[in-house]
Amino acid sequence: MKIFISWSGRRSKAVAELMSDWLKCVIQASQPWISTRDIDRGAIWFSEINNKLKDVSVGIVCLTQENKNKPWILFETGALAKGLTTNRVCTFLIDLNPEDLQDPLGQFNHTFPERNSVWELSRTINDCLGDNSLDERILNQVFETYWSQFESKFEAALKENPPEEVVPPRSEQDILSEILNNTRSLTHRIRELESEVHFKSRNSKGFDFDRKSRMEIIKMLESGNYSQSEIAKLLVDYDMPESYAQKLVENTLMNRKMNIRKDNNNK
Repeated sequence: MKIFISWSGRRSKAVAELMSDWLKCVIQASQPWISTRDIDRGAIWFSEINNKLKDVSVGIVCLTQENKNKPWILFETGALAKGLTTNRVCTFLIDLNPEDLQDPLGQFNHTFPERNSVWELSRTINDCLGDNSLDERILNQVFETYWSQFESKFEAALKENPPEEVVPPRSEQDILSEILNNTRSLTHRIRELESEVHFKSRNSKGFDFDRKSRMEIIKMLESGNYSQSEIAKLLVDYDMPESYAQKLVENTLMNRKMNIRKDNNNK
């Protein structure tokens, strides 16, 4: 199982290399991958990393105050998030707190350089191994054996790699604005879901109603008189929630294309 370890900057790199070595000792079936060691000479750096991002089971992003807003960190984290479930992308907070992070980095599972937090990360990685995973009792014994090494080497890495720039902390106004925006976004989403539930409950036939709607959508598409957005607008005009209407049209169009492709293959 491959683990992609992302870093940016000297301090982050030192911790990423430590994490790579340490994980290999604790969970020997894992295959940590880090760009400083695992890119062959002569390989195209960007392409090599891009390819590896498609072939990993867990991603660990080593974050510092200095790199938390760097484009490369955001790129690698976004690429990991596209290919993995959210709970398999872990941010390792080297010298910062959760409130120091803005979205999208703030949305992931955070690991701290503390025994309990690193233990939970180790359990997550071990669980991803499936049949090759260690019994938790054995994992705990191995973890305890190597934890003191991680702790001492982590402290040494921070001491040998002090911050290269001073990054001011986020202001209270910035944090409050983010909370407000997230709250408004959640409220909007909840209202959309409530509207969709209410709309479906009024049309008690449920699936049959959706089926008839799809048939009408297909007729309008085949007529050539309506675009996809125009059909969705018509459905909204008939009191269908906007997000539900767009989703229904998109799914109908996708299913229609798939059916056409199947028919062509069967000819």
